[in-house]
Amino acid sequence: MKMRNLLCGLAGAFALTASGLANTSLPDLFALKVGRVETVSQGTIEHAVILIENGKIVTIGQDLEIERGIPVFDRSDLVATPGFVNCYSRAGMSSSGGSGVDAAVQASVELFPREEIYAELLRAGVTTLGLYPPGNGIPGQAVAVSTAGATREEMILKEGAYLKVLMSSNLSARKMLEGAFEKVDKYKEEVEKAREKYDKNLEKWEKDNKKKKEGEPEEPKPGPFVAPEPDDVAGPFLKVLARELPVMFSIRKAGDYLHLLEAIGDKEYDWSLRIPLVDDIDLYEISDKLGAAEVRVVIEPRLTLMPWTMRERNLPAELARAGVHVAFVPNGDDLENMTNWRLHVGHLVKRGLDHDAALAAMTLEPAKELGLDERLGSLEVGKDANLLFFDGDLFQATTQLISVMSDGEFVTDREIR
Repeated sequence: MKMRNLLCGLAGAFALTASGLANTSLPDLFALKVGRVETVSQGTIEHAVILIENGKIVTIGQDLEIERGIPVFDRSDLVATPGFVNCYSRAGMSSSGGSGVDAAVQASVELFPREEIYAELLRAGVTTLGLYPPGNGIPGQAVAVSTAGATREEMILKEGAYLKVLMSSNLSARKMLEGAFEKVDKYKEEVEKAREKYDKNLEKWEKDNKKKKEGEPEEPKPGPFVAPEPDDVAGPFLKVLARELPVMFSIRKAGDYLHLLEAIGDKEYDWSLRIPLVDDIDLYEISDKLGAAEVRVVIEPRLTLMPWTMRERNLPAELARAGVHVAFVPNGDDLENMTNWRLHVGHLVKRGLDHDAALAAMTLEPAKELGLDERLGSLEVGKDANLLFFDGDLFQATTQLISVMSDGEFVTDREIR
């Protein structure tokens, strides 16, 4: 049997169930032949061979020799890319939040794996989501999930992917952020005082025991020092300063960015920007500053209008050319916009956005935003085998998504527009 016929036979077993997609197990080790691979990190590979073992890519290259006995699935007529990563979504969630400082809140408490939206997104090629908590102010921490998981354990890839902070050009927003770091300073003072008290007790114990006569019982030695627990604000912001929890600041205009820099001051931690693209956005005024700082900006693939005119601007292309790390999110958080996500990006490519930068903005850059770029976002050795298979250039309107692979399993193999 030819390998293509074998794959078609397997594809017939990929049935849809009421709760999502049913997987058909593949061998632990197998090879894929693909007409072209868009690796993102290593450019384009023509006539590529990808060796996959236990859900990981172990070899990738052009016209590689395949050892005898390894099953080969021939998709030489298709183009392979990494799975899409949407790092900023509320898919499958419906709760509302407040407007205070709730930095310890985890978005994962809202996660229900059997929501049909996750299976639908997987069929559309979105293999990874960053789900953020609702609310204004500092509403909490995002969770990174796989849309292919059947349980919470299978879905959750990383808790605390980033801390969401809404920032604007007003004094209250700045005080909110500064107040959180002040709590960190107070906690550190509390720890220092507790340490001093412990050291004095230990010193007293040592002196008292030296004075004891031979045969007299010793007092129990104090146990090891245990620092007091930080509260729900100081705890997360300690992780921020330790660069264990990055911050995503949401702003709406250029002035907010300048205000943000003043609020950050000389503190060093990892942060990025979420900036909704609207027609009167003045983001072009700070594109050079963002590029020089190598900031990652999470935006929609959308053309905008110059203020007070009908002249269009391709701001994502301008930002990319300035050196900004662009990460795309769909134009809306609904299934239709997520399904048409690549076509909206393709419209910007036709209007001047670099093709490779566009693909990275749907894969590697959002994976970096979630802190998962060592596993996701590009096709290279050691990474998860999350692949999409197209019958042409993914940014062309006539191109269809044919197959989706998650962790080395074909989770769907059917024509999807």
